[in-house]
Amino acid sequence: MVLITGALTGIGRAAAIAFAKEGSKIIVSGRKEQSGQELVTVLRDLGTEAEFIKADIRFESEIEALVQGTIARFGRLDIAVNNAGSEGQPGLIINQNEETYKATFDTNVLGTLLSLKHEMKVMLAQGHGSIVNVSSTFGKRAAAGASVYAASKHAVEGLTKAAALEGAIAGVRVNAVAPGPTDTDMLTRFSGTPEYKAKLMAGVPMKRLGLPEEVAEAIVFLGSDRSPFLSGQILAIDGAKLAVDGGSLS
Repeated sequence: MVLITGALTGIGRAAAIAFAKEGSKIIVSGRKEQSGQELVTVLRDLGTEAEFIKADIRFESEIEALVQGTIARFGRLDIAVNNAGSEGQPGLIINQNEETYKATFDTNVLGTLLSLKHEMKVMLAQGHGSIVNVSSTFGKRAAAGASVYAASKHAVEGLTKAAALEGAIAGVRVNAVAPGPTDTDMLTRFSGTPEYKAKLMAGVPMKRLGLPEEVAEAIVFLGSDRSPFLSGQILAIDGAKLAVDGGSLS
């Protein structure tokens, strides 16, 4: 049984479809009711059981209700994918402020922390479970104009490793994927212009953008029983971007 936050677009949607094709029962979550119900229809057409629960991961009461709603519906939580994220407001540090910080960190860091908290409570009691967080190559490196976003993804990777240590003895695995530039609406918003988007793509050794479906396959692998001894790891899905000496992200 799989719970996916930020499931309505991009990598989250691709992950939901990939798990459905594996035969998993799925709870998808996000902030838009109509989009959520439309995705549920797609998943059910693939032959799986699926439900949508509306939630905003910035608020603990909504995360707790989401996890408890998942348990009420399916009786357990085997895999959780913490995909909900925000690019915030890209720009130079001298132009950042409390509002732009909160716009990114409340979703990317606080939301991940609260999701981990309530997912792990259930999984620790079960004695098993797998959690996959979604980081970024910006969780390892940085770029001018991406200070707050990069800082948030560094934090996600720290949370991932700490949670993996806390869950290890109890049979709960925690990993993360770190996508490079991936062809999603978020990348389009983040890049701002077609020229900068092309520059990001040019920095990938494979000379193309990643696809949400490619990241989704890695998420399924990390979440599944096919990786039983893998925990506390950050798996880059980046077309060899982080292998470049110096790891240029600009």
